Amino acid sequence: MKVTKEEIESIGDAHISNTTETPLRSDAFEKPDDDKIENIQYHFSEIMKELGLDLTDDSLSGTPYRVAKMYVKELFYGLNPLNRPKISTFENKYGYQKMLIEQNINIDSACEHHFLPITGTAHVGYIPKDKVVGLSKINRLVDYYAHRPQVQERLCLQILKDLQQTLGTEDVIVVVNAKHLCVSSRGIKDKSSFTTTIEYGGSFTKTSFRNEFLRIIEKNND
Repeated sequence: MKVTKEEIESIGDAHISNTTETPLRSDAFEKPDDDKIENIQYHFSEIMKELGLDLTDDSLSGTPYRVAKMYVKELFYGLNPLNRPKISTFENKYGYQKMLIEQNINIDSACEHHFLPITGTAHVGYIPKDKVVGLSKINRLVDYYAHRPQVQERLCLQILKDLQQTLGTEDVIVVVNAKHLCVSSRGIKDKSSFTTTIEYGGSFTKTSFRNEFLRIIEKNND
């Protein structure tokens, strides 16, 4: 069924997503990165030409390559599962069973509807059972899922589900606060608003646990 231009705009402005998994083709990683960069470089140069830009200018001549490399190697490196950081876990030998929180983790992502930046912070908490994880690994996991075309709700869910599986516990909570350039630089052009999403499982479905986590991150961000 053909989607109208009005429906395309509506879906983008509403930040609607149809799946909790990033939509990928089955052949997404059959082509080498260098080939992807070459193809994107060509197509982006065509976009620039359509905009009326002169690619013979010294300042613009290298832009298609820079954009292509940025997309494949930097901004969207998290699309490739081979780039998922190795999350080493350790036996919880000291029996720590209280809440552990890693907060103010940088988010540098991009809206999948407009390919404009999403920037903000993530706060992640879990209650250890048999396993614990190095703190920096949580940051790396957040960074990995952020570096792909995203919807903020999906980003929250992907971080949550991965940590639950890695740690062998449902007791995980994720909060993301972020500003969307597609809101601040186009459409409504609201410069001051930001979006908060929260996902949780296990003990954090209980109000007391959830509120304790929220009080801690609120106190430390006053």
